[in-house]
Amino acid sequence: MTAATKAPVTGRHRKARLSTRDRVTVALMILIPTAVAATLVWVPAMATIVMSFFDWDGFSPFSEAKFVGTRWYTEAATIYPAFWPAIQHNVIWLLVLFGIATPIGLLLAVLLDREASHTKFYQTSLYLPVVLSMALIGFIWQLMFSRDQGLLNALLGTTIDWYGDPNINLWSALIATSWRHVGYVMLLYLAGLKGVDVALKEAARIDGASEVQTFFQVVFPVMFPINVVVLVITFIDSLRAFDLVWVINRGRNGLELLATEVTRNIVGEAQRIGFGSALATIMLVISTVFIIIYLRIVMKEDR
Repeated sequence: MTAATKAPVTGRHRKARLSTRDRVTVALMILIPTAVAATLVWVPAMATIVMSFFDWDGFSPFSEAKFVGTRWYTEAATIYPAFWPAIQHNVIWLLVLFGIATPIGLLLAVLLDREASHTKFYQTSLYLPVVLSMALIGFIWQLMFSRDQGLLNALLGTTIDWYGDPNINLWSALIATSWRHVGYVMLLYLAGLKGVDVALKEAARIDGASEVQTFFQVVFPVMFPINVVVLVITFIDSLRAFDLVWVINRGRNGLELLATEVTRNIVGEAQRIGFGSALATIMLVISTVFIIIYLRIVMKEDR
């Protein structure tokens, strides 16, 4: 009898069974991150949404809080003077980061991808601001923008208060935050360029395409997942911008942003927990819309 006759073909494959130890390991790897995310993210987010419908001072028991419905949302849109300027400033923040800082980061990534001399030095120099906190970046750029001792006024021979003038302090803050954003975008696109198949570039070159045509018609479309990641990161960064403007003037005098208004009303001098929670909920809803769009695009690409 041959080996073929000894092993009957049943068409069924025996499934590999995990040992008890492996099952416990997998369960812990799932449960622990889920518990941490729920404790630090989802539970506070849900609590914020709930508190946005109540009038609560933050000190008395929550059972004594008064239900006010959508009062805080109505007040934010109609009465609160800083709400619409904050929305406008966040939109400007997004447009500058996406329309100016992001293309600069992409251009730098393309130049560094050519493997020119001293490339590692340039990569390190451009990425260095990314590892710094936005608060520290605010202090660094204070050395540039200071009215009395700033480098910029010394070079121009002026006494402009770059951080204090409400007509220009937003643009000064955007220059500082763009300094960091450019390095972050450069790193993302540089990683994406390294992953592009060289054969695609060679095929385009054989077909007579120029370097510019090759990039925009071949390379850039291939980096579509990177483009989506950069778009989402840019949007979220512009929405949660806080550290820099809080260091400058606590989000006042032309630097109002949604994040600073949330902080001012919850832990600042206003101490209006419900109203600040309503502003935070608005930020959460806006962020969730773009996150859902991102996830749909990513899952569509995976399929």
